[in-house]
Amino acid sequence: MHIGFTGSQGGMTGAQKKVVQKLFESLTLKYPEEGIYLHHGDCVGADTEAHEMARAVGFLIFGHPPSNDSKRAFCEFDEVEEPYDYLYRNTRIVKSCEILIAAPKEYSERVRSGTWSTIRRGRKYKKKVLVVLPDGSVHKDGMLI
Repeated sequence: MHIGFTGSQGGMTGAQKKVVQKLFESLTLKYPEEGIYLHHGDCVGADTEAHEMARAVGFLIFGHPPSNDSKRAFCEFDEVEEPYDYLYRNTRIVKSCEILIAAPKEYSERVRSGTWSTIRRGRKYKKKVLVVLPDGSVHKDGMLI
């Protein structure tokens, strides 16, 4: 099982952290026989927080680092690919996963946001996209769940 993650460079809210942690834990229960990979973009903020949560529940972690090191977190990965520009890297994360979990800093879609761009890309590629909003509410395919 391959899970993609995208989130704000400013990090997740407390509510988002709780929900993402519960999602990760539920995935380990749902797929106990499979290795679960988390794919993320190795940026400071939400990527780093998700990385630590994923490690705590035993996920393997695949890194998709950006070519620009200024916001890179330099996490320790089980597997890592070469750095790419942000948009191409985000596409690679989406193509690598079955489920995309997103933790944007805004409640509504923004045009100039890497997180929202990745969400749109996930929808375009028909991935299951779970958007965890700042208050912890979760939307799948635009519907509150």
